[in-house]
Amino acid sequence: MITVRKPGLSTTVQDAGRNGYYDLGIPPSGALDQYSLRAANLLVGNPAGAAVLECVYLGPELEFAGDAVVAVAGAAMIPRVNGEERPGWESFPVAAGDVLDFGYLTGGARAYVAVSGGIDVPEVLGSRSTYALGALGGHEGRPLAEGDVLPVGAGDGTAGRRAPEELRPAFAKEVEVRVMMGLYDHRLAPEGLAAFLDTTWTLTPTADRIGFRYKGVELATVDREPPFGAGQDPSNIVDAPYPIGSIQVPGSVEPIILHRDAVSGGGYMMVATVLSGDLDVVAQSAPNTRTRFVAVDLDQALAVRAERRDRLRRLEEALTTG
Repeated sequence: MITVRKPGLSTTVQDAGRNGYYDLGIPPSGALDQYSLRAANLLVGNPAGAAVLECVYLGPELEFAGDAVVAVAGAAMIPRVNGEERPGWESFPVAAGDVLDFGYLTGGARAYVAVSGGIDVPEVLGSRSTYALGALGGHEGRPLAEGDVLPVGAGDGTAGRRAPEELRPAFAKEVEVRVMMGLYDHRLAPEGLAAFLDTTWTLTPTADRIGFRYKGVELATVDREPPFGAGQDPSNIVDAPYPIGSIQVPGSVEPIILHRDAVSGGGYMMVATVLSGDLDVVAQSAPNTRTRFVAVDLDQALAVRAERRDRLRRLEEALTTG
């Protein structure tokens, strides 16, 4: 068992996600940074998609009732056991009565805490992930609070496993996010499309599991007579489904990247969709991160997907062999 002494800013139980229900309006949820989720789990000997704690900006304070092996991957947020620093991206032991807390965030936005055996909350629709907007899954369908007690599954972990430096992501204050244009980029005028790709956008404090909002310039749109069923704003469309990673631009200003807790549809134009692999980059962006959107074609997008698969394969081999 783990007792939450302090919950941090927003700490939730997340796993690889709840797929197959988006057509019913239930998003996949799961770790926003899927790569760090897998790394943390592999470090402690769990299945790659097991349930962990996702900690945003400020880590929690946790007391362990029994011995366990722990690893923290993702954002640079130094873990401490009874006040003594432990390395990130490396598994380490904790004993009954030990308290785990964290130093200040120095890079990235979200850290992932894996415990050998996994966080053993009940599965809801095949996942332990928290969907707080729908009060579904996780621990009572919400972020953790002081005094919560979390069950931990049975599992044997090995302390001292370490992710190779070359397989750890870097957290920069200026990033590029690759996108496929469409489905509604035709609603942008040529100068609006150029501005979308040429502008260095700044992430606002509105950046959570639902969406990441950016500020920059207003995007010019094509004049039109609104079709039946669409609103009068130039950014309105007839309601359509939103893929995870889609970029909508309400009012033609402040693009929003919809992430893993986003609604499944609505009436704003989607001018592009972030490549699945780059959703991790978005997840680790803190407010004021400067971001450029880079358009790629289908062949390039498939190559990026293949590169990501290869990186995950190398990570698994590094942490499960020897």
